[in-house]
Amino acid sequence: MNNLRLLALLGAIFLMPSLVSMISTDSVLASSVIAAEEKKEPKYKDVKTRKRASVGKTCAKALDKVQGEKGPIGIAGAADEKADVSALWLEARAMLSNIESRKKVCDSAYEQTQVWNMQGYVSYSLDDMKSAILYYKKIVESDGAEEEFRLNTRLTLGQFYAATEQYSLAIEQLEIWAERSFVVGAEQRLMMAQLYHLLERKDEALEMANIGVAEAEAKGLLPKEGFWNIQKVIYYDRDNLPMVSSILEKLVKHYPKWSHWRQLAGMYGSLERDLDQLVATDVVYLNNELKTEGQVLNLAYLYLGAEVPFRAAVVMEKGMSDEIIDRSPKNLETLGQAWLQAKNLPQALKAFEAASKLSDTGELQYRIASIYLDLGQDKKAYRASLKAERKGVGKNTASNYNKMGSALINLHCYKDAVKVFNKSVKAADTKKKKRFPKQWIKFANYEGDRLQKLRDVGATVPNCSKA
Repeated sequence: MNNLRLLALLGAIFLMPSLVSMISTDSVLASSVIAAEEKKEPKYKDVKTRKRASVGKTCAKALDKVQGEKGPIGIAGAADEKADVSALWLEARAMLSNIESRKKVCDSAYEQTQVWNMQGYVSYSLDDMKSAILYYKKIVESDGAEEEFRLNTRLTLGQFYAATEQYSLAIEQLEIWAERSFVVGAEQRLMMAQLYHLLERKDEALEMANIGVAEAEAKGLLPKEGFWNIQKVIYYDRDNLPMVSSILEKLVKHYPKWSHWRQLAGMYGSLERDLDQLVATDVVYLNNELKTEGQVLNLAYLYLGAEVPFRAAVVMEKGMSDEIIDRSPKNLETLGQAWLQAKNLPQALKAFEAASKLSDTGELQYRIASIYLDLGQDKKAYRASLKAERKGVGKNTASNYNKMGSALINLHCYKDAVKVFNKSVKAADTKKKKRFPKQWIKFANYEGDRLQKLRDVGATVPNCSKA
């Protein structure tokens, strides 16, 4: 839409040549040119030339008062860009309306087109697009306008229709213009492609975009970004993901916008090119262009999937520090899991403990118990496993009892350990899972009896220290 509006504004370029060419026929310059042409002997006598229409003396004088150096259009054009010249344009409109109402001033069909052209330009300058369109439409439909002038005006009219979201009328004018024009430039071809796409005429939009790309490449030029954008959207709608990926690779090379990089990363993901997706996403991240929680979390998950947990954890830590990622129980748990996979137990414990303060689930306490046990902090491991037991850990019930039992053995609480390992045996659903706690039951019974015999003979041995 922005491109269409910009192109509509550029339509004024086609108005300026016709305004400049309106030189009064009684001016010194015009008189000398006419005199020279009258005296000059034609070089090729037999060649038939087309007689060009011209503005009469009376009409030229009237129009010169509007557009000349002392006229409101001339003064407005010479004014500073920041100056308010709306009053001058309104004055010009009033003067032109007066000229049009006086039929004898500019009475020929050609002269009328020149008046309409100037009125259209004034209306455009007043942001009155509706009136500008009406005047240019008159020129296009008039027999008084020369073909080249009518053709240029038709292009401008199409652009103005597009700017006012009258897309069907816009493409109608542009199709006629393109059929009769000697050259269809890239800007105009792109606009037609965009209009076709807006009108759901996808085949014609794609064809126009393909031509635009082919013409540019044939000349050794860089195709306009808009052509590739249209191709990209249409091929995506048609589920041609490899083609979309190929176009995006060209876009990031020649028009390196972060939106293109993000789309390319997403396309690689759809094509299951996971490593390429990770690299493309990381390029955006390293340039601080991942702005949302979802985008940063996606990168962290990509690193976890690529078995690079340390990088995933660093990305999440920074995201939380920058207040992009919410310190929610789920996110903190993911962070803890990343640190755990990266073998950084203190950082993992810190993340899990932070998560437990917000959502103290049995699963979290089970993970915390595991880390405390690995760190040799047996009392804390025992207490965390008790919390996990009370809250419930589902399929990890037997495993939680095993951790609790291991902590109790380390604390020399052998009788308690036997009770806990017996619970693990009951909770285990396979013979393989039952084997581990049964072995520990034997060890606990043996070690408990051995230490008790040593106590009986007066030896100093460790006592249960779970409290």
